[in-house]
Amino acid sequence: MNIVLMLVGFVLLVIGGNWLLKSAVGFSLRLNIPKIIIGMTIVSFATSAPELIVSLNAALTGHADIALGNVIGSNIANLGLVLAIIVLIATISVQDGFYKIDWPVMMLSSILLYFFIAFDGELQRYEGIIMVSLLIVFLIYLLKFQKPAIVDELPEDDIELPLYKGILFLAMGGAALWGGSELLVKGAVGLATSFNISERIIGVTVVSIGTSVPELAASLIAIIKKEKAISMGNLIGSNVFNILAVLGITSIITPIKVLDQGLISNDIIWMLVISFLILPLNFMPVKMKFTWKEGLILLGVYIAFMFKTFM
Repeated sequence: MNIVLMLVGFVLLVIGGNWLLKSAVGFSLRLNIPKIIIGMTIVSFATSAPELIVSLNAALTGHADIALGNVIGSNIANLGLVLAIIVLIATISVQDGFYKIDWPVMMLSSILLYFFIAFDGELQRYEGIIMVSLLIVFLIYLLKFQKPAIVDELPEDDIELPLYKGILFLAMGGAALWGGSELLVKGAVGLATSFNISERIIGVTVVSIGTSVPELAASLIAIIKKEKAISMGNLIGSNVFNILAVLGITSIITPIKVLDQGLISNDIIWMLVISFLILPLNFMPVKMKFTWKEGLILLGVYIAFMFKTFM
């Protein structure tokens, strides 16, 4: 039954990713908004919804390690697994805005989370308010000032959807991604708990991979359709949303206390390392491009993280 739940969840995620991408492209054309911004707002919010639901439910039911581990593990998976797979398939060219705005905001969010939980082992309500406030400022800046950060190739089938169709695809895509993630996570957790694995390890591995599947599905579809701006923007935006929105909103509703210190001593350190690694990889071995070589490096780091976590 657990395997069936995971398979059905995956199918829903792929379908939802396609609907969400149609909506994002339609909105970007209708509003003349750069696709990188659509990717970092609408698509990122929808694909971060599973993390929010899982983390909020986990925190409210006393499973704080799953709540935190889910977000930390998802951020690691977004870069070490999803981005790696994307650039193994297709090279992504990057412009200055990526390392001037997008990467610094992601890195700042990651460091902020570390300092918030490293000293007292708890994400307090006022810290959540700070995080959500920073997210609002970031989104306002994006919508007002940021230029496209990715060199994009417009596919020939880009069309401006009627408004009702754009909203319909957005709603159906978000619902399918949410439902698919729920089924996938339920099945995965069911399999993992049968082996008596700790909640922290379940959170940073099985659950986080499950909730990262929407990012993988949406990004793979985006790459196949040559919507590289949405693909990269979605991943960077999702990491920012995961920290500032998911943990911010969750901790406002209920403070999150770290139970397993491995989250601080191991998992969040890996998140900081792989988040930082994205910057030098932007300049070498190929300057201003993410190629299959960078993909192999990121995938290697992710495999090392998984090995260290289970050992």
